[in-house]
Amino acid sequence: MSLIYQNESFEISGAAMAVYNKLGCGFLESVYQEALEIEFKHRGIPYKRECDIGIYYDGILLNKTFRADFVCYDRIIIELKAVSCLDDGNRAQMRNYLKATKYKLGLLINFGSPKGVIIERRLN
Repeated sequence: MSLIYQNESFEISGAAMAVYNKLGCGFLESVYQEALEIEFKHRGIPYKRECDIGIYYDGILLNKTFRADFVCYDRIIIELKAVSCLDDGNRAQMRNYLKATKYKLGLLINFGSPKGVIIERRLN
C-alpha cells in the first residue's frame, strides 16, 4: 500500500526536522514558520506561505477563506504548532481544513515538544 504524496511528505518532514535540529523547542510558531520557509527555499520545495484557501459547503465555495501556514506542492496543507503536545483540537482543526477544501493531505507539524518535532499525517 502506497502513501499519498509519499515523496513530497518525506521532503517536507526532512525540512521540519532540520529546523527543529537547529532551533529546538521553545520559540513561537512564527519563528518556526519563518525558519521553515528558509528551509523550503534551500531544498527547492515549492510552497505558498499564509495563502487563503477556499472553503466549500455543500459543493459551494464560500466567501470566507482560511489561511494555511503553508501549502506545499500545490496539494499539501501544512499547519504549524509550537505547543508541548498536540491535542484533539489541533487535529480537529486540520480535519476540518481538509474536509472543507479539496485537499487530500495535511501535515500537522509541532515544534513545541522537547522530545523532537512531531509530524502527523491527516487524510481527507
